[in-house]
Amino acid sequence: MKPETNLIMSIIGIVAIDQNLAIGKGGKLPWHYSADMKFFKETTLGNAVVMGRVARSLTRHTFVIGGAKIYESFQPHIDKWIVTEIPLVVAGADTFMPANFLEGFEMYELRQLDDGLRVKFYEREGSLPNSRRSTMYPKHHAG
Repeated sequence: MKPETNLIMSIIGIVAIDQNLAIGKGGKLPWHYSADMKFFKETTLGNAVVMGRVARSLTRHTFVIGGAKIYESFQPHIDKWIVTEIPLVVAGADTFMPANFLEGFEMYELRQLDDGLRVKFYEREGSLPNSRRSTMYPKHHAG
């Protein structure tokens, strides 16, 4: 078999935020939703992941999964964002996404997960033709 030579590598930010853009409290994720964890695993499995100072080998998609300083460092290089909206406000949250982190991005897909979670998919304005969008991420099936 001939290896695929036409791979397009993309750097994708993936984050869950509360209603105030909070992403952490005391160095930890301040919520646990099984639907969010399942979606995260299905989306990132088999791809490189960058978190803190650790990165696995590069693959077709590299997911930047935080924390705040990592998101800030990678922001100029991120091609797409996957944003899970958590339907709550975390009291005492101490780590937040910048209010403008989606500036220059456009939403192209919205998915509803279990537990009242919504996932929004964004890409840099004008970056991909419409025909490529639906094949970028696995579909999540509730249930």
